[in-house]
Order: sequence, then structure tokens, then C-alpha cells
Amino acid sequence: VLHSLHYFYTASSGLTAFPEFVDVAMVDGVQFYYYDSNTQRIVLKQDWMEQYTIREDPNYLERNTGIIQGNQQRFKANIGILKQRFNQTGGTHLYQWMYGCEWDDEDDSTDGYHQHGYDGEDFLSLDLKTLTWVAAVQEACTTKRRWDENRAQNQYLKNYYTKECVGWLKKYLAYRKSTLQRTERPRVSLLQRSPSSPVVCHATGFYPDRVVVFWRRDGQELHEQVDPGEVLPNHDGTFQVSVDLDLTAVPQEDWGRYECVVQLKGIEDISTPLDLIRTNW
Repeated sequence: VLHSLHYFYTASSGLTAFPEFVDVAMVDGVQFYYYDSNTQRIVLKQDWMEQYTIREDPNYLERNTGIIQGNQQRFKANIGILKQRFNQTGGTHLYQWMYGCEWDDEDDSTDGYHQHGYDGEDFLSLDLKTLTWVAAVQEACTTKRRWDENRAQNQYLKNYYTKECVGWLKKYLAYRKSTLQRTERPRVSLLQRSPSSPVVCHATGFYPDRVVVFWRRDGQELHEQVDPGEVLPNHDGTFQVSVDLDLTAVPQEDWGRYECVVQLKGIEDISTPLDLIRTNW
């Protein structure tokens, strides 16, 4: 299974309804901390992370808050520099920094990435194989040349993404293995808003997010009449997904031939026949 540790920084100018600076960290697609410039503090989003800081790393919040606040000031300055580079004055602008690492627990392979973006477009990224910076636009070339020369820093980043970051990821996974590597069984229900609406197979409360949901007729998987939805996060760290089935051309006496099937590794398939339907009409 491929595990991931990702950090997302966003700095903005000209947006009154959005904090000037936001930092989000995620393990395996689940947010475990959040920081923004309005509150000036880290908010832990998972119980396992709160327990980790109490038992293993009591200085975690203070130490990382200081680091993030330093980045906040740096990012504010960077937006000013980039506006000059792009000959911009006012308007709304976004500067993003995304970095992280991945670890495959089956073959022990690792990977990392470090990317900068400006106004929704790629700006600059680190090639971990060559330890050189890749400029996505002309305005990034000045920074690329300067950063390419800093070989010691680039070597440090390679070590961070292939070793230190992966070490943090393994530490988080091991610390709350029962939380992060657990299997939560989905709750499945069939819903229909009106007699002419599609029937929705809704699975929620499952973990991890690698789920397969499909419709069957007479035991055969259906591809036509089906509208697959995307997996979305719930507020509690679990996930949900909905898959629609269009039954407008199917007589009601044939509905019993249809069933929704949910497959999640580690549990038996959950099969729900179409007669178990909840309506609000």
C-alpha cells in the first residue's frame, strides 16, 4: 500500500474573505493539522496526533508554530517579489508551496516532491534525481539559477524527502496504526429523491478511501445507466461516495434484478438489493 505525507502552504494577497496564509498537513489523504494567519496557531485535527504530541513530542506545537510563522513572513515577501517579476500591481494573487513524500510498505520504495506555484500555474519544482530546479515559466529562471548553485541545500532537500520525511510518515503510521491503517466498514443505503430520479447507492463512513462501488443486474456488473461519483472526505476522517443508477427505462417489477455492491479490502463484499430503498417522495 502506498502511504503519503503531504504539506500544502498557500499565501494570498487581495483576498479579504480568505486568510493571508494557510498551512495544511495530511497523512494518507486525511488532514491532521491546520494553521492560518488569522489564528496564528496550529489546530490538530486528529485524536492520534494530539496523543502523539502529548506523549512523544510535547514541544511539537511550539516548534512547528515558529517554523510556520517564519514561512508566513517569507511567503508574504515572495508574493511581493513575484508581483514585480510578473509586472503586476493590484489584483488577487496566490502563491503555493506543496511538498511531501510517499512510501510503499510492500517494496519499501520512496518518492518525494517539492513544487512552487503562482496564480494557479506551475512556477518552480525540484528534480530529486538530478538535484536541479525546473523553471516552468520564464519568470522563475532567476530563482532557478540561484537555487541550482546552492548544492548543499539541494542535497539536504534530497535527504529530507527520501529519509527524514519518510521517517516522519512511518512514525505517524506506527504511532496510531489502529487509527490510520484501520478498516472502517461502510454504511450503505439506496436513496431516490423522486420517482423519475436516479437511484443513488450511497456508501459512507468507510476507511481507507480505496473503495469500489458498482451496480449489478442478474449478477453482471453494469456500465451503462451508471454515473460513478468521486470519493469525498467526511469531517471525521472517513470517506463517502455515491453511484447513481438510471432506472427510467426499467419497469418496477424488474428492480429486484438490481443490486449495489461495495468492495473494501479486508471486509466481505456488501451487497444491497434494490428493494431496500429509502425515498423522500
